[in-house]
Amino acid sequence: MKKTTIADVAQYANVSNSTVSQYLNKRYEYMSAETRKKIEEAIEALQYRPNLMARSLKQKSTFTIGIIVANIIHDFSTKIINALEAEFDKEGFHMIVCNSADNPKKEKKHIETLLEKQVDGLIVFPTGENKNLYIRLHQQAMPIVFIDRFIEGVDIPAVLLDNFSAMDTAVETFRKQPIAIITTSLALPITPRVERLEGFRQALRNRNLLIDERYIKNGEPAQMTEIFNQLFTLEQPPRGIIAANDRIFQELMLYIKKRNLHVPNDVQVIAVDDVPYANFLTPSITTLQQPILPMAQKAASLLLAKIKKEHLADDQKLYRFKPILIDRDSTN
Repeated sequence: MKKTTIADVAQYANVSNSTVSQYLNKRYEYMSAETRKKIEEAIEALQYRPNLMARSLKQKSTFTIGIIVANIIHDFSTKIINALEAEFDKEGFHMIVCNSADNPKKEKKHIETLLEKQVDGLIVFPTGENKNLYIRLHQQAMPIVFIDRFIEGVDIPAVLLDNFSAMDTAVETFRKQPIAIITTSLALPITPRVERLEGFRQALRNRNLLIDERYIKNGEPAQMTEIFNQLFTLEQPPRGIIAANDRIFQELMLYIKKRNLHVPNDVQVIAVDDVPYANFLTPSITTLQQPILPMAQKAASLLLAKIKKEHLADDQKLYRFKPILIDRDSTN
């Protein structure tokens, strides 16, 4: 059976070969909606499949983006992946997603593998432990954008939550004192963990409230029961708790259930990241939602501009996005 070619599509749609080529490369600027529809119908009728290898060689592009997330089980990770996929798909790019599990060695291995696959660019949730590698990649002009985190001293743009604003909003929302915050282990200098603790201290300082380090905790999920026990056996147990990510939030709600504590009478709760089940719990849980779509759009646009070697309008390196407070029953 004869293989369908661009010339066949052009003849069927009654347009030129170059017009079909422009359509396949998503260059629609000077193409009418009617022409696009005719080509689309021709491709469908003839069951034409572009030769992606030839297209890649001609344009020196694999039309592939490498994504390295820190931990794919986090709600934020899955949502941002979904939003990024939609953005890159509009431009004809597909994604390869890797999970570093916040392991610097796995992160480095994934980067090397993606580079071997000749991806056009990388979006990374960096662990913070491969600084020299990122400096080298930047010097080699590899298009990279960080998301959720940044590395001090590395000239790569980062898109992330305004963690200081998030903590200020949380402290302002609580109606009871004292307030505690719990995040995941600080064994690695991971931006949201470090910034949310510092943002919490700053929010207390701005209100002339006591900063008591006994209420500022970090640890692995397996250590959470011990940490909660420490908090609730204090002379003044916390009346409000900020769960700094969804993993901590899960552990906190399990502990509250086992201890038969009442939310919000015994303790108020705010969780960072608006996980779907927060609204289904009784009582419903107040959350700080990350603006996923605008963050994904910014990260994608920055990376695509780098891939296309477009001049960026600004030389900004940190793009911080304000959280959205979803006020529910756990703080009322």
